[in-house]
Amino acid sequence: MSQLLHRLAAPCQWLLTQALLPLLLCSCGVSADEEQQATAQVQAASALAVARQPYERPVSLIKALQEPESEWVDSVFNTLTPEERIAQLMIVEAFSDKGPAYEADVMRLVREYKVGGIIFFQGGPVRQARLTNSYQAAAKVPLLIAMDAETGVGMRLDSTVQYPFQQMLGAVADNGLIYSMGAQIAAEFRRLGMHVNFAPVADINNNPGNPVISYRSFGENRQDVAGKSMAYMRGMQENDIIAVAKHFPGHGDTDVDSHQDLPVISFDRQRLDSLELYPFRQLIAHGLGGIMVAHMHIPHLDATPNLPSTLSRPIVTDLLKQQLDFEGLVFTDAMVMKGVTKYFEPGEAEVRALLAGNDVLERLSNVPRAIRAIKAAIARGDLTQAAIDRRCKRVLAAKQWVGLDRYQPIDLANLYEDLHTPAADSTNHAIAEAAITLLNNRKRMLPVRQRRNTRIATLAIGAKRETSFQREVKEHATTTDFVLSRKASAKETIKLWQRLQRYDVVLVGLYGPSIRPSNNLAYSKDAAALVQKLARSDKAVITLFDNAYTLTQFPDIAQSRALVVAYQPHFHAQEAAASLIFGKIPARGRLPVTVNQHYKYGDGISKDLPLVATP
Repeated sequence: MSQLLHRLAAPCQWLLTQALLPLLLCSCGVSADEEQQATAQVQAASALAVARQPYERPVSLIKALQEPESEWVDSVFNTLTPEERIAQLMIVEAFSDKGPAYEADVMRLVREYKVGGIIFFQGGPVRQARLTNSYQAAAKVPLLIAMDAETGVGMRLDSTVQYPFQQMLGAVADNGLIYSMGAQIAAEFRRLGMHVNFAPVADINNNPGNPVISYRSFGENRQDVAGKSMAYMRGMQENDIIAVAKHFPGHGDTDVDSHQDLPVISFDRQRLDSLELYPFRQLIAHGLGGIMVAHMHIPHLDATPNLPSTLSRPIVTDLLKQQLDFEGLVFTDAMVMKGVTKYFEPGEAEVRALLAGNDVLERLSNVPRAIRAIKAAIARGDLTQAAIDRRCKRVLAAKQWVGLDRYQPIDLANLYEDLHTPAADSTNHAIAEAAITLLNNRKRMLPVRQRRNTRIATLAIGAKRETSFQREVKEHATTTDFVLSRKASAKETIKLWQRLQRYDVVLVGLYGPSIRPSNNLAYSKDAAALVQKLARSDKAVITLFDNAYTLTQFPDIAQSRALVVAYQPHFHAQEAAASLIFGKIPARGRLPVTVNQHYKYGDGISKDLPLVATP
């Protein structure tokens, strides 16, 4: 009896103990069974008292998921029907640029089926904020709002800040800059009422022909990928946004896009342990909140024919949860992708995903059909309602951790201004300067100095008009500017080559077909030939504003006197390239990938000081 009283002595249980003390004292003279019953009553009442204490938010999502019981979680859970508990495990897609009819369809899923969350794609920030407020107001349980925003909200929304893709970040030595970027992205997510970012990409891209990861990866070195992924994760999670690393167990060494087909990964477990799984292990050890499982077939882990890893219990439960000891939320990759739909119908795929051990089904193609199939699986005994309930409580615990138990609508006032902070601009500026990579500087071509009689031309190949790079160069020198289409004809390139003969220095910018990096610059035969001629000349400084792997499209580019990789065409990268070329900033970036026999991982002419002292 004294031991029982000792356990009840905590301050939060003092009143409860006083109320039950007469019962305890009476039990001293009764049978052991009666004493045991009295003890059980006290313990049950004590647990209730603890549950009614004010919620103390755990320091990490993992802690919240380890003990998902709370007064809010329990009270919400108890209002949900078995079908609604299933729906809490579903995140559906939404756009803010598709008009009223589309928005009404999403609203129907929120109101009628009580889905657990929304993942936003293209649109605008104010439109998305208004829709979020409308969807949240209609939801029975506050919605978990997500975005696949590897480069921040600007990857999806117009008139917002976009940060670099991960290949550019892979060139940066200072991971503190990546942490700062993660923190800025977290602030923008919170301002837009969002809670989950499907980032970082923790895939090791060691296949130059990878059509789906490529520039989205930090690079080919496992330590670099792990360290930079961790910095990005911590920047978000330490600022209250759930990071979801992807694409488990590693999508970096494939030449098939899982959006279009089911990639087959033939590596054995030893290879996967030593390479692909390494970043995920490190992230798990440091508190990663979420992992997205890829749609890939990996026979050495699960030999079931045509089975995507997303639907594999040996991969999701045995490997990820049990062997790697991951206790965070497990998300499927989009259930609309060919990597899963090629062999599995909607409904069957979602059932298999839950059987495999996933917690959250993302971007379903047919919510009603999936719910019916899951209910049927429960009725057959393939799934249990208890397993659904456990997952539902974990999702609710995550919602409470991100503050949805105290949900407030998004304030639309000053939204645009709040999404364009000086800190965001300075972070982008610092990353671009740290990433700029100098690969060739023969005969000290850089820094360029414009003496009295030096004639300098700039040439933007692949652009449609004068570029930011060309405008920035004019801050340092007097130039004549040219622009050439990616699809230029022989006549156009010959004429331009003749005109360029008048100049002593030609500053060439190579651009791809999009603001995003590309896997193929898609230059015409004649435009590519002009790049080759410029590389062989003794006057060109060539800067690539695109995916580093595209250097392979110009075999003679290794002969260029000066070669710079800026990785992307966004403004800060173009500004940094001009500053480097004229000696205003140091060259510090290193190639995060091996491009060919000339340019390998870690290459980069690096100096601690600018190439020439600035006045």
